[in-house]
Amino acid sequence: MDEAEIEGFREALLRLQAELRGLEKVALESTKPVELDQSRVGRLSRMDAMQGQQMALEVARRRKQQLVKIEGALRRIELGTFGDCYVCGEPIDLRRLSIDPTNTRCVGCVE
Repeated sequence: MDEAEIEGFREALLRLQAELRGLEKVALESTKPVELDQSRVGRLSRMDAMQGQQMALEVARRRKQQLVKIEGALRRIELGTFGDCYVCGEPIDLRRLSIDPTNTRCVGCVE
């Protein structure tokens, strides 16, 4: 893999990282505790709000997990090991990395 390809992956990872961090700030409102005052909010509305809150918490968890994977990929770029399989050390196919640049294993080692 040449320097231009690695730089392209770095830029894509940094863009994705910035996008996810921006979404993280916007989503804070969705994860606030649900008000339990029955005189103001009906039981079904509260249940719906609680379900929405749990879904927002799961999305936030997945977003944080993706951010960790992105940081790992950026660290591998800095170390010069980006694109190499963690298991066998062989290069990961560029098509696989173009779909998800945070991949750490080649197709053979995933199977």
